[in-house]
Amino acid sequence: MIKTLLTGTALAAILTASIAVSSPGHGDGIGELGDAAQVDRTITVEMDEMKYSPETIEVESGETIRFEVVNVGRAVHEFNIGTRETWNNHRGEMQTMMREGMITARSINHDRMMEAGMMHDDANSVLLEPGETGEVIWIFPEGGEIGFACNVPGHRGAGMEGDFRMGHDS
Repeated sequence: MIKTLLTGTALAAILTASIAVSSPGHGDGIGELGDAAQVDRTITVEMDEMKYSPETIEVESGETIRFEVVNVGRAVHEFNIGTRETWNNHRGEMQTMMREGMITARSINHDRMMEAGMMHDDANSVLLEPGETGEVIWIFPEGGEIGFACNVPGHRGAGMEGDFRMGHDS
């Protein structure tokens, strides 16, 4: 196997391009990346074996929320803000990551992800090993049926999905 050594500048350019291409925005109706300086509130979400706590989260359109996501389970889990359509579109990528050893039931191989150009660095998602904590800062759109799910193969099918309930601005 041939490995390529990237300079800091080249690596930064690749990661920036990946984020720009893969970060969802208003066009897909799920919201957009929020600014840490503009966070309205923080919500802790725990991921355990095939469930989230809480399973339903009330949000307001235009609200910026920092989700502190904690994997308290024994397996790799994902917190991914989206719709059934976006999750179904992401399924093939997650299956490839599992098949190619980029993720296993209990670990994430970041080096293999980098080699394959599949960094799983979307703004609306965090993929965590057991015991890890990550964050997603998100601005919610007006309306729409969005939720959160774990797209690790088999997890969403086993019920690892939650809902956002859109409140009304007063």
